[in-house]
Amino acid sequence: MDLFDYSANSGQKTPLADRMRPRNLDELLGQQHILAKGQLLRKLIEADKVPSMILQGPPATGKTSLALIISQMTKAGFIKLNAVSLTVSELRAIIDSAKDNLKFYGKKTMVFIDEIHAMKSNVQMTLLPIVENGTVILIGATTESVAHEIISPLSSRCKTYILKSLTKSDIMTQLTFALCDPERGFGEKGVSINQDALEYLADICNGDIRSALNSLEAAALSTDPGAMIDLEIVQQACQVRLNGITTTDFYDLISAFIKSMRAGHSDGALYWLARMLHSGIDPLFIARRIVIQSAEDVGLANPSALHLAISAKEAVEFIGMPEARIPLAEAVIYICESPKSNSAYKAINNALDLVKKANAFGVPNQLKNSTGLYSNPIDNPNSKLEYLPRELKNSKFYNPQNSGYEQKIYTKHHSD
Repeated sequence: MDLFDYSANSGQKTPLADRMRPRNLDELLGQQHILAKGQLLRKLIEADKVPSMILQGPPATGKTSLALIISQMTKAGFIKLNAVSLTVSELRAIIDSAKDNLKFYGKKTMVFIDEIHAMKSNVQMTLLPIVENGTVILIGATTESVAHEIISPLSSRCKTYILKSLTKSDIMTQLTFALCDPERGFGEKGVSINQDALEYLADICNGDIRSALNSLEAAALSTDPGAMIDLEIVQQACQVRLNGITTTDFYDLISAFIKSMRAGHSDGALYWLARMLHSGIDPLFIARRIVIQSAEDVGLANPSALHLAISAKEAVEFIGMPEARIPLAEAVIYICESPKSNSAYKAINNALDLVKKANAFGVPNQLKNSTGLYSNPIDNPNSKLEYLPRELKNSKFYNPQNSGYEQKIYTKHHSD
């Protein structure tokens, strides 16, 4: 019996999030950029020619699910490991077994290592020769940056695929399917969910489908057969007490909070912050909004705002409520009282708009890694390099604003 058979046949013995794991590539939501029909990775999986790879992405984006799906589609042996407790001796035993399988049976071994960023560098080094010669097909999963947490000799031997957070629409689709599925979900119970509750649950989980399914399970189990799950039930299941406010009220409070910070109205922002905290809205949700505002609306006018906002988010995670209200208030006041500039927000949007519409122009020869034509402008200030493709030489994405710290950049640009 494989993992999927166990999940499907164990009824209510396993959590809904486990039972609803996607069973095939078509059921795995949100990763169409790498798994849509016709995409290279999907072709490789379907042809059982999977290369060694590292799957990088936020929690609950489907990294483990994708590895398990691949395990059902390959003729290679499949071993699942966790990097946190993995030792060199354990890994060497697996390598020896993989070599024997290849030598005597012509069968490769696929090794899935979850949280691969937690592996010590000496353990990662052990993988190098067997990944390079193909004895083992490595699939690593990580929530951290491959560039920073995986040793470069290993990452260079693997293809990195970035998994994206699920959208609100993806999560709503999966939640609806879980309620209707008679085999793995709550189809036989006949419960339904109203639109307000569904949208709220999909939004409050912040892209974490596992969290959303866990909350849906609690709501469904507490609802009578054939009845409807409403907003109040979902709020209780999420363990977020919103004192009966509606979904519209929820979004209106957030909107008022954001717009007060943007306008620099400290008293208004603090009032809406207090309203949200009193209503039981997740402080981490609020902290994430503050981080976004620090980059979007304060930006380069006061770059320290982003550092303070991130520190406030970390403080919320570290100390929790009710004390977390203090660093949240500190960050809100700092953002309100800071000069404002949305030039970075506009600049990246300008660049993305052009990238979507224009051809993928080549890298100028002087910037390529292999040509040796690059001249460091710090050491050679008079060197003339092209930093944009020649076809885009007159493009301008960043327009500094005459505000706060950015005044210096503004003055420089207007004096050139």
